[in-house]
Amino acid sequence: MTDWATVASVATAGGTLVLAVATFASIRSANRSARVAERAARTAERSLLAGQRPLLVTSRLEDPEQDLQFTEGTLLGVRGGEAALKVSDDAIYLAVSVRNVGTGLAVLLGWHVRVGVEQERSHPPLEEFAGQRRDIYVPPGDVGFWQAALRDPTAGQFKAVGAAIQAAQALVVSVLYGDFEGGQRVISQFILRHQGDRCLVSAGRHFQIDQPDPREGQ
Repeated sequence: MTDWATVASVATAGGTLVLAVATFASIRSANRSARVAERAARTAERSLLAGQRPLLVTSRLEDPEQDLQFTEGTLLGVRGGEAALKVSDDAIYLAVSVRNVGTGLAVLLGWHVRVGVEQERSHPPLEEFAGQRRDIYVPPGDVGFWQAALRDPTAGQFKAVGAAIQAAQALVVSVLYGDFEGGQRVISQFILRHQGDRCLVSAGRHFQIDQPDPREGQ
């Protein structure tokens, strides 16, 4: 005689196995879809960020001269590919002509200046950067400027930078900037060297702040 209880048990077990296999396959497919969607989202995010990424370099010598005004009303003209430096008893004025070769608007956030060129592949600590007194923007594919001033004649930095300018020594200006949302921060270093009555500028290194350094481990 047919053992219907056994048949029913076998059928139930078979159905459970089929259901388990189908569930497993469904989960694997869902995981694959999630990974594909995550990769697509990351790619879209990278494309969006790349579209608004700024990068400052030295402007060209043929770029037009720019007339800049400081808080006190002091005027300073800076020519393409050059820096303009002015020392007075109360302030040291600094300006650099730059060009944004990136695809996004550059928003200047802070700066640091030091005397002499070092060979280390490093940038000053962020806490040592001075903030910009006003917002400065450099459009993509266009020429712009960086400007700042030292206003404490009793400070060691004021005396060192003033003496270096008078002696025509090289200066290194590190400019901190990012995109219009405040992200993708970069530090670009500019080397200022005197050539007669001119102060020529060359771009040194660029350091990514919010992303891994591609030179790390080299």
